[in-house]
Amino acid sequence: MQTDPASLDPEERMNKFYALLSTGLGILSLCAGLVPIAGTVLGVAGIIFGVLGRRSESKRLAMAGIILSIIGVLTAIIYSILLYRARYGA
Repeated sequence: MQTDPASLDPEERMNKFYALLSTGLGILSLCAGLVPIAGTVLGVAGIIFGVLGRRSESKRLAMAGIILSIIGVLTAIIYSILLYRARYGA
């Protein structure tokens, strides 16, 4: 059953937006993981918005965003370690 977004409580509407934003940032952090700073920043923002979005009815969407963001941050960290080792031969 679809509900009209305008009929939602403003706080619930924002929490649903945070859940959706978290998923989008999680996907972007996976793509940007090859640029360590960008992947990390997007991933951390995705985690924060995912935690805020868990207060909505879209808990699964928020959890997906958190998981994708964590994977994006880990990808960025691993890639930065590999870049460092390749550049400095450590």
